[in-house]
Amino acid sequence: MELFWYLVLMTMLTIYVILDGYDFGAGIIHLFFAKTEKDKKAVTNAIGPFWDANEVWLIAVGGVLFFAFPTLYASSFSGFYLPLIMILWLLIFRAIGLELRGQIKNRMWEAIWDKAFGISSLLLALFFGVALGNVVRGVNLGNVVNGVSTHEAHYFFLPLWNPTFSPQAELLGVIDWFTLLLGIIGVVALTIHGANWIIFKTNSDLNPKLKRVVFNLNFVLLALVIISLLVWHVIEPKPFHNFMKNPWMWIFPLITFIGLFGLFKVKTFVKHGLGFLFSSLFLFGGLTSTVASIFPKVLPSTNAINPDLTIYNVAADAYGLSVGVYWFVIAIVLVAVYMVIQYKVFKGKMDHVGYGDH
Repeated sequence: MELFWYLVLMTMLTIYVILDGYDFGAGIIHLFFAKTEKDKKAVTNAIGPFWDANEVWLIAVGGVLFFAFPTLYASSFSGFYLPLIMILWLLIFRAIGLELRGQIKNRMWEAIWDKAFGISSLLLALFFGVALGNVVRGVNLGNVVNGVSTHEAHYFFLPLWNPTFSPQAELLGVIDWFTLLLGIIGVVALTIHGANWIIFKTNSDLNPKLKRVVFNLNFVLLALVIISLLVWHVIEPKPFHNFMKNPWMWIFPLITFIGLFGLFKVKTFVKHGLGFLFSSLFLFGGLTSTVASIFPKVLPSTNAINPDLTIYNVAADAYGLSVGVYWFVIAIVLVAVYMVIQYKVFKGKMDHVGYGDH
């Protein structure tokens, strides 16, 4: 049952990254590339009917984490308390930026909430990339100092950064050069993803410019991915051991690079949805490759005193996991019906579906 719920959790997390990821990317596009009111409306129209539903997947992920892996939930929510509170406030400002912008027809008012929406989207993309970096790197479980565990084995707490900014220090921070690298990859990847969604859902005058942005940023993304693979050996001496033991797992890196290299043809795509498909493949492949590389760990320990947290030592009781399957089936059917209706109602281009005007 642990494996089943782990697959459920990772599937939901991947869906969240792909769906809310284009919302973050659209916010970044709104911040840097949408210069006219017409362009800004095109961006908000593209995500308007979807963003709040997409965000619910994050709540669902938290619910499944709490239910199926309570020890991991308790450990991560205490250890990452500070960045999680920051993420919460960023989610709030992103939402109210969208909702309050159209309440008053005033240039200063609109500029404030435009910046709230754009900057929050940018920082959310950065923080979620940094979060993935923390999971790959691991944390100092038990807060070991000088070879002595000062807390329970599953407990840790991280400041935002440590004095050395190093991922190999005994006392780690949330942000170091490695986690920041993954954060920047997250920003670049989601900017591309958001641009592809806008191209897919609108006929905006911004679209030709966005195709050039995707093409150029893809070179940056390729370089960053190569650098991350090289420095990964600094964090994990044998980063590909799971792939060597289970050759079928190479399908995940393959999907990543299919998505990445497919994006170089974005200027030639006749069907506007192809760019979004390839950026989705990159996000899916990148996340699943990362997860597969550390499996069955869910939070590695950076010290030799306390063991890694795995899907087996953080899971709830078997009886509870079994009973939860019945409720999960009901929930997933309801969600599937909702999403089918939502995307059917709002299929096609969204240029004339106004959002946020009052």
